[in-house]
Amino acid sequence: MYHINKILALALIVLLTGCSIGGEKKIKIFSLEKPREKLDYPMPTALQLEELKWIIITSENAQEVFKKLEEAGIDPVLFGITDKDYQVLARNFAQIRQKLQETNNLLEEYKKYYEPEEKK
Repeated sequence: MYHINKILALALIVLLTGCSIGGEKKIKIFSLEKPREKLDYPMPTALQLEELKWIIITSENAQEVFKKLEEAGIDPVLFGITDKDYQVLARNFAQIRQKLQETNNLLEEYKKYYEPEEKK
C-alpha cells in the first residue's frame, strides 16, 4: 500500500508538471484605436468692456471738478483710492490678464491634442 501511495504521488507530480512544461499559451492583445472626438468648445472671445472715465481729483482741483459735475447733472459722489492702492489695482488686473492668457493657452493645447491637424 505504501508503494501505491508513492506511485500515485509520483504520477500526480508528473501529471501536474507535465501540464506546465511547454504548455504556455500566449495571449494576443488587440487594440483598436478610437479616434478622439472633436471638442465643440469655441475659443473664448475677447471681452467688450465699457469705457470707463477716470477723473483725477487733487486738493487743488477738487472744487472745480465738483462744480463741473454738478453743472453736467452728475451727483458728485466719489469712490477714491490712494496712489498706492491704484498700483495694487493695476497689479491685480495684470494677474487677471496673465491667468486668462494661461487659460487660453491651455485650451489651445487641449484643442491640439484632441483635434490634431490631419497629416498630409
